[in-house]
Amino acid sequence: MPGTRSSGLLALGGIVLAAVLAMVGHLEVSDDLDPWSLTVSDFAVSDRGGVIDTAMAVLAAASLVLLPSLRRAGAGRVPLALLTVWSAGLLAAAVVPTNEPGTPMDTAAYVHRYASVLSFLALPVAGWPLARHPVAGAATWLRGLTVASLVLAGAMIWSAYPGDRALLGLIERLLILTETAVITTLALHATLSPRTSAVDHAVVTPHRPGIPVGSGATTP
Repeated sequence: MPGTRSSGLLALGGIVLAAVLAMVGHLEVSDDLDPWSLTVSDFAVSDRGGVIDTAMAVLAAASLVLLPSLRRAGAGRVPLALLTVWSAGLLAAAVVPTNEPGTPMDTAAYVHRYASVLSFLALPVAGWPLARHPVAGAATWLRGLTVASLVLAGAMIWSAYPGDRALLGLIERLLILTETAVITTLALHATLSPRTSAVDHAVVTPHRPGIPVGSGATTP
């Protein structure tokens, strides 16, 4: 369908733009920040209102663009609601800052943290039912990425609490890459899906005067 294809292309463009902005944001921060142990939010807070925050907002918008096409394709309310939660969490994390590394967490930092956690968990949970319908053509990829996202989310929670932040930055970036791949898979499916939902290949016998339609008579 043309509308679905347009949504997929627009979402892909947003994903690419978000990726470019995120890379630029990482290159612009101080060399003293360690990407292995510090999260993307730690990098973003050093440049509030900068390109990393913009990248998060763009990725959220790109995800929202896919909702109408997924609804038209028959996606259920639950995965659509979870995709909305994913986008809302990203937007909240982009708008509400976390604390500077090494400083006590304030209310804004807690809002940022739990918005991020909710977002990271909502997307893979949404991906599993979408792997069955309506994106059956991408089922294998979606299931694999969903499982990988859940494993990485669990590893990130472990690192953030009992793991004393061991490799927290690396785990989070792998999780973000995996979940971005989920959105990319959905966008590619929307872009490459057939424009018509079904094609009737039945052979129709022309009607001849005096021969009732469906009578089984053959033409000479």
